[in-house]
Amino acid sequence: MPNASITNPARRKFLRAVPAAAAAGFTLTRASLFASAAVAQDTSAPALPFRLFTAQEIAGDLKALAANPGNNNLVQEKSFVVILTTEKAKSAAEFEWHDHRDHIFQILDGSTVYELGGTPKGAHSKAPGEWLAPESEQHQTVTLNKGDMLVIARGTPHRRITASSVTFSLISPQGTVSSFSPVA
Repeated sequence: MPNASITNPARRKFLRAVPAAAAAGFTLTRASLFASAAVAQDTSAPALPFRLFTAQEIAGDLKALAANPGNNNLVQEKSFVVILTTEKAKSAAEFEWHDHRDHIFQILDGSTVYELGGTPKGAHSKAPGEWLAPESEQHQTVTLNKGDMLVIARGTPHRRITASSVTFSLISPQGTVSSFSPVA
């Protein structure tokens, strides 16, 4: 009998996505967010159904970001993105929220403060499904330090304030999902 993952391409993609989702803290029920896993984007090499980021590559990326703060988009797919970011003394002027993407932040070094939730005031759209507001009444404030992880569901106003320096990874599932409910 043939292996089901060989005869069913969707199952094969899902099975490849599960370890990545588990590493990001997703349960198997949430791993389906990654069912259309990324493939290598290098058109000079054969397309692979996965992309390995070695510790050495990530260390090199982090060193480059420390010298020149900003973003390094590791994966840019229709269903999710993975970004490494370093920023120094930077604060968002406005709260933002998104209709079609969630955020999963893992702090790799340093610390930052997030203002989350509340009721946005003076909201305006910067693009379809992308919103900004100068304030959000009754928001909550959390401080994230090295090793902390924050999951922000789509539609949740958020603003980051970094007094000193922070380096983090961001995984952002994108597209339409029926609901988001953290595991208690």
